[in-house]
Amino acid sequence: MNMKGCSLMVKRILDLMFSVGLLLFLGPLILLIAIFVRLKMSSPVLFRQERPGYKGLSIFVYKFRTMLNTRDAAGNLLPDEDRLPAFGKWLRRTSLDELPQLFNVVRGDLSFVGPRPLLMEYLPLYSPEQRRRHDVKPGITGWAQVNGRNAVGWPERLAMDVWYVDHRSFILDLKILGMTLLKVIQREGVSADGHVTMPKFTGNGTQA
Repeated sequence: MNMKGCSLMVKRILDLMFSVGLLLFLGPLILLIAIFVRLKMSSPVLFRQERPGYKGLSIFVYKFRTMLNTRDAAGNLLPDEDRLPAFGKWLRRTSLDELPQLFNVVRGDLSFVGPRPLLMEYLPLYSPEQRRRHDVKPGITGWAQVNGRNAVGWPERLAMDVWYVDHRSFILDLKILGMTLLKVIQREGVSADGHVTMPKFTGNGTQA
């Protein structure tokens, strides 16, 4: 096995060990959040969405539900800001809505550190350079998340994802994990200016 393959195997072993350990340790908290989500926002408790994984292949990522299904008179979902209750905002600010993704790490869909999996609809919009963000397994947190998260514009965010692909290492992953903990405590970069989270990526022109 070459050095790259050995490094990937070690990372997978560490991902598995820490995700199982955290699930055991945080199990009561995860159960408590699930109960509150069910009481405050009804079912389903988990939000399941298809996302691109390694090499852009389809995976399903799980989060705690943070939005209501409130619709207008025509049956259309209301804008995100009108469907995000106080409890949902709190889950997002604290990043506790991300806890179910520990199961994705156990399954091998995600790593702890890597470019965040975005939307399937973005795949044809990336430039060849931006598409290289899928040359590694996506992560729960990443270089872009600790350098602005949703408050950073799309070109900068995608460039940071590619930078991580080119510079990834065990030491860098530890640095990102440490910076992530600090960002969660400080609750920085949860949303972009004028948006609940992040405006949609519409290609390398103007974002909506």
